[in-house]
Amino acid sequence: MAGTAGRSGRRPKPTARKELAGNPGKRSLNKDEPVFTPIKGVEPPAWFEEEDLPLATVMWQMTTKELCGQGILCVTDLAVLERWCVAYEFWRRAVKKIASQGNTVPGVTGGVVKNPELTAKKEQQSEMDSTGALLGLDPSSRQRLIGLAGQKKTSNPFIKLITS
Repeated sequence: MAGTAGRSGRRPKPTARKELAGNPGKRSLNKDEPVFTPIKGVEPPAWFEEEDLPLATVMWQMTTKELCGQGILCVTDLAVLERWCVAYEFWRRAVKKIASQGNTVPGVTGGVVKNPELTAKKEQQSEMDSTGALLGLDPSSRQRLIGLAGQKKTSNPFIKLITS
């Protein structure tokens, strides 16, 4: 069975990335894509502290510093970043439990069963992978993002004469 209509297959490249690649293909480029304003910084959600999620708070602070420094993070990305930070918190909790309990635990009937934390760890890791890729937090996804770091710098000394 195929995926959901309109959602399966490769994700489309942003127009700016197509222009940089120099190969827009047979179709004309979409010049009407929304452009969101990058934010300079943002505090972690208050509910992180209320729900005792200290690692989510730490990851929020570290990640926003990097993404805002590159001009990548916009207000519209905050929900994705929130999901990533919470997934990291729960992934770490599962890893700690696995480290102390092992890969197997006593089952209800007295036999040994797979530690349920292994499943929790895998699910949180999957969430981190998907949301992290959207934010460019892994090397391959980072290459496809175009932020301030991806913009060409002009070293032409005559550009000042033209623009003034």
